[in-house]
Parts: sequence; structure tokens; C-alpha cells
Amino acid sequence: MSARTTYLDRGVAGAMSALSAAAKKGLGDPVLAELVMIRASQLNACAFCLDMHVDVALEHGETPKRLALLNAWEEAGDLFGERERAALALTEALTVLTEDFVPDATYAKAAEHFTEAELAHLLGVIAVINSWNRLMVSRRIEPGGPAW
Repeated sequence: MSARTTYLDRGVAGAMSALSAAAKKGLGDPVLAELVMIRASQLNACAFCLDMHVDVALEHGETPKRLALLNAWEEAGDLFGERERAALALTEALTVLTEDFVPDATYAKAAEHFTEAELAHLLGVIAVINSWNRLMVSRRIEPGGPAW
């Protein structure tokens, strides 16, 4: 499969990159930010973003075992902490919108583990990776390929 196009307006790319950086910085936990980005990218089948964010997660000290089990985080016992589990549940709810949108219980659980500002940044991380996933998947950008 080859890319349909590698063109992406530099203004759009810059704005998306700035949003991503601000959301990650405000969350204050680079490993968790990468886990969220990887989980959303798994759900969206975005190979480009998976390739990129797995590498970044490893650079931040994430373990190969946790990355391998991220797709089954709910069944991974205590491998993921309660804060991570709350963030991953919120990631799934916001990535795969259903008729209930983001269930109140899922949001409330996340709110137990994050300050209001952290939660706002977590939502930003989730929103921006979903946007990146859609930009890359729609253009069929392959892992390691040119983003723009």
C-alpha cells in the first residue's frame, strides 16, 4: 500500500503539533501520554502513529511487556495502575464514541485520579491523537513514512 498523498498543510501540522505538545506538557506524565496515544492508535489502526509512539514510550522508559499488553490492559491484572486504567478507559470512551458518548462513570473515575487541569490536558491528548490518527490513516501514511 502506498500513500495517497503526503501533503499536509504546514499550518495545520504546526497547530496539531503545538496542541499535542501543550496537552502532553500539561498532563505532566510523558509515559502516560504515550500509553494514551498508543491505545487510541491501536483502536484506530494507525500504524504510523503506533510506530512513532511506541518508540517514544520506550525512550521515556516504558517496558516492552506493558506495551505488548496494552491492547489487553483490562485483563492485565495490576500491570497498569488505577490512574493509568482510568486514563485508558477514558481514551477508549472518547475514541470509540457510542450512543452513550463518554459514560458518566468513566469520566467520574478519571476525575478521581486527575486534577481538573490534568483531566483537561488528558482530554486534549486523546483528542489530538485521534485527529492525527485520522489524518494519517486517511492519507495511508505507512510506519516511518513522511508525515508531510
